[in-house]
Amino acid sequence: MFEERPQPEIDALIKSNPEFKQLYQRHKELDKKVMDAELGVLPIDDVTLSQMKREKLAAKDRLTHLYDAQHH
Repeated sequence: MFEERPQPEIDALIKSNPEFKQLYQRHKELDKKVMDAELGVLPIDDVTLSQMKREKLAAKDRLTHLYDAQHH
């Protein structure tokens, strides 16, 4: 998700910002579920999968905003 950003900076934000930590964990959870659904490991309907993808994207957008606000 943040491959282009230094992991120590992300770790510091996780420790210092509860909102970032919660969103980061939620994004990771959704990422795994979406991947499992796309691989056919997690049986899920298309509507639910679409909702999960939208929530994952919204979490990533908010995480990016929080990260950028801290590092600019």
